[in-house]
Parts: sequence; structure tokens; C-alpha cells
Amino acid sequence: MVSSPLSRQRISNTATSVFLLASVLFTASARSSETKPVATFSIVAIDPETGEIGVAVQSKIVGVGAIVPFAKAGVGAVATQSYANTGYGPLGLLAFESDLDAAATIELLTRDDPLKSTRQVGVISANGDAASFTGADCHEWAGGKTGENYAVQGNILAGPEVIEAMTEAFENAKGVLAERLLAALAAGQEAGGDQRGRQSASLLIVRSNWGYGGVSDRFRDVRVDDHPTPIAELERVYRLHRDLFPRPK
Repeated sequence: MVSSPLSRQRISNTATSVFLLASVLFTASARSSETKPVATFSIVAIDPETGEIGVAVQSKIVGVGAIVPFAKAGVGAVATQSYANTGYGPLGLLAFESDLDAAATIELLTRDDPLKSTRQVGVISANGDAASFTGADCHEWAGGKTGENYAVQGNILAGPEVIEAMTEAFENAKGVLAERLLAALAAGQEAGGDQRGRQSASLLIVRSNWGYGGVSDRFRDVRVDDHPTPIAELERVYRLHRDLFPRPK
């Protein structure tokens, strides 16, 4: 029987996923002694009305925006943290492009990872299917929660109240997706945040053709790499970006 072009493409995508997974996890295992923990809290979410997909994160580590958030317009978002495996980002997005759901994507990412017990990851697809994973060896307090169109997760937190505050804030906040994500971060910090303190924060929003010049999908990509109050500073930078680059009509 001759397979269809679509079937061959799915087979190709699956083979690519397996290859990338093996490569990423081999590298992660070999360099595990060099990895620093990304103690943090994050949220991945979508706006089903506008098609925006976003990630917001705060951590007691410099430059968290270069480690945790990954997103692709029309596909989904990934937040990889704790002893973060940054290979989870592109591989998770590839899994969504290959029609895996959120639970299957988490399974693909963690299944053969020798350090899975130290990982934490949240994923969401463009249709709002979300999942969160916390390895058994993540530093306490660690955990996550999913709801309609979002997933929240964190580690080395003051307690579960941080996650609860973030979910409540996101669900009740008004405004565009970026503002709801920032509200979730602020609420998490107000509830105790990261036990170790504050240092950096990041906001990433993607939407097809909403990026600079209308030729990319990175609509909002603002970061605070080192600041005593990174979330407040991130909100300030976001407002500057919003005023300079208003939402397309």
C-alpha cells in the first residue's frame, strides 16, 4: 500500500522528533553537572479570540527570558524550568505541529530524559490544550495547575498559594493577553513568589504577522535580565513597548 503525502509527512515528523529528543537528552545528561536550577514561576496561555499565544516568567536567576519561554504562532508555547532542558522548547513545538496533544507532548519530552525527575515544564497548544509536569526531585515547593487556556507552574516557591494566586489573577484579569499574564506574575510575587528572591522576568507574545514590520510572529518580546523588582520593571518596559508598537487593527 502506498502511503499518502500527509502520512509520509507525519512519519517524517515523528522520526525528526525522536532524533531531536535523543540528541537533546544526551546533551542534557552529559552536561548535568553544569546546569544551574531555574527556580521560577511561569504561565503559558492563549487568547482564543485573537490567536495570541504567550509565556510570562519570573526567576531568581539572571536572564530567565533566554532559558524558559518558547512560543510559535499558530502552534503553541512551552515553559521549561527547574533544571531546565531548553531542548524541550523546540521539541515541544514540533510535537504540537505533529498533532500531538498536550499530554502526549509532555510524555514525549520527559519519557526518556534521564533527568526528568528534576525537570518542570508547562505546555499549551494553539487550541488551548494545556498540561504541566513537575518532576519528583524538583525543589520544594514545586507544582503546577492547568485551567481553561492556560498552565501555571513553579518551583522553590513560598508554597502552593503562589500557584493559586496566579491562576485566580489570570482568570479574573481584564485586558489583552499580555496584561493578563503580567497580572498573574504580579499576583504570584505578592503571594510569596520564589523563596530565594527576585532577579529577572520575561514576557513573550506571538501572533502571525504581528511582529516588527509585519514579517515575524514575535509581537511582544520584552525582558528584564537583572533588577531588584523585575516584574514591576517588566510592566514598565511592556508599557513602553505597547505605546511604541500598538496592536494591529
